[in-house]
Amino acid sequence: MAKLGKRTRAAREAFVGKEDLTVEEAVALIKANATAKFDETIEIAMNLGVDPRHADQMVRGVVGLPNGTGKSVRVAVFARGPKADEAQAAGADIVGAEDLMEAVQGGKIDFDRCIATPDMMPIVGRLGKVLGPRNLMPNPKVGTVTMDIKEAVEAAKGGQVQFKAEKGGVVHAGIGKLSFDEAKLVENVRAFVGAVSKAKPTGSKGAYMKKIALSSTMGPGVTVEVDNAVTE
Repeated sequence: MAKLGKRTRAAREAFVGKEDLTVEEAVALIKANATAKFDETIEIAMNLGVDPRHADQMVRGVVGLPNGTGKSVRVAVFARGPKADEAQAAGADIVGAEDLMEAVQGGKIDFDRCIATPDMMPIVGRLGKVLGPRNLMPNPKVGTVTMDIKEAVEAAKGGQVQFKAEKGGVVHAGIGKLSFDEAKLVENVRAFVGAVSKAKPTGSKGAYMKKIALSSTMGPGVTVEVDNAVTE
């Protein structure tokens, strides 16, 4: 077993015996004990009482974090003509049609969000096996298949976060940067948890939110009291 460094040991020791904290306590603990030499991402993981293999238990959605993510998001848009021009003007990083499809098929996926106009879905649909596993497939339910390209691009660039339950019913996302003020991180956490709460599927039985944990990119995780994190 690899020997832990001093910083890692110290960070883990600071978290011993601390669980089911309030969101404020968890954020303060993480910020006080993060020691990486870069601006770490604050991450949230939520264990939900759902089985995503069943259609009526799938959890997915989108939330605009009030204080953004602190991450620069590269946006690709499938569009033609005036809508392609609209995407460019709105700040999209990549805009195309068949040429973009061929690039993705060739393994070039240098974007974090993919948006498409409805008429482009026959082309985008061919990329399901490539984009789907990466949670990049445009979907009207989260606003990434739309005629309002300007709004979709600006939302993606402005801190909008998509979420989807993975195998085992876990939802994971980055909700800000370590350099953010504690109050802003707390606000982002509550906004994200609130969005996941509202996305509760009809097929969910029993406890919906089983566990919530926060961590920094390189640091240990700490559990958050579910009732404290959820605000109606």
